[in-house]
Amino acid sequence: MLIGCLLIGNSFLLKAHGLALDIIPALAVSGVLVYIGSFSIGMGAIPWVIMSEIFPINLKGTAGGLVTVVNWLSSWFVSLTFNFLMIWSPHGAFYVYGGVCVLAIIFIAKLVPETKGKTLEEIQAMMM
Repeated sequence: MLIGCLLIGNSFLLKAHGLALDIIPALAVSGVLVYIGSFSIGMGAIPWVIMSEIFPINLKGTAGGLVTVVNWLSSWFVSLTFNFLMIWSPHGAFYVYGGVCVLAIIFIAKLVPETKGKTLEEIQAMMM
């Protein structure tokens, strides 16, 4: 997703400066395709799988509801801020969202436990 945001941001930056006008459409479309593809195989699907692995049975319903609310509130916040950021700076908007991707990578690397090859009991013990 980060690479997609950077490609789209760079296409807007090149357009603003009138540089490489012939490759801007291909750069923008490539960025959108990379973003959609990486979202589909990453942040779009994996959180739901991880959620089902790390929460104990007695908390899955409540945790699933909370995760769903946070997911939709985050989507709403992105939709709310996008137009304001585009008015502020078209390329900057995508760099800001790329920065959020970097923060997500750091969060995942530091705080999300690895569950591969572990039993449910081992995963629950890690979470305590």
